[in-house]
Amino acid sequence: MQFHERQQDLFELEQQYALAHCISADARMGKGIAVQFRERFDLQTLQEQAKLEPLEIGRCYPVGRTLNLVTKAKFSNKPTYSSLTQAVESMRDVCLEQGITELAMPRIGCGLDRLKWEKVSVIIQNTFAEMDIEIVVCTV
Repeated sequence: MQFHERQQDLFELEQQYALAHCISADARMGKGIAVQFRERFDLQTLQEQAKLEPLEIGRCYPVGRTLNLVTKAKFSNKPTYSSLTQAVESMRDVCLEQGITELAMPRIGCGLDRLKWEKVSVIIQNTFAEMDIEIVVCTV
């Protein structure tokens, strides 16, 4: 695994990168970077699915080139390191199944969700340690 942090706009990366972010099980995506994900990519299907039945906490839902990590029940809740770890492990499984070798994300779980990047970074690196994947974390 290659792990890089760059000061760069996530949405300006090349098309071959899958883009990951965190959402809630109700798929509201009303604040933070999730709003840009919702507006830039066709995530209405995920929102409609969540209206019928809440998405599963700790699971990654791929939609197009986005990987949507469900880390909490409602948009107003905060994730735990455990729920984030489960979602990152699910994302790893999706990457393996879909042959994703280039992945980019913001500092997931650390903006509005208030987790500590020092811990989240270790979770990501440990989870993907044995994979042939490039992970770019964009900070702007």
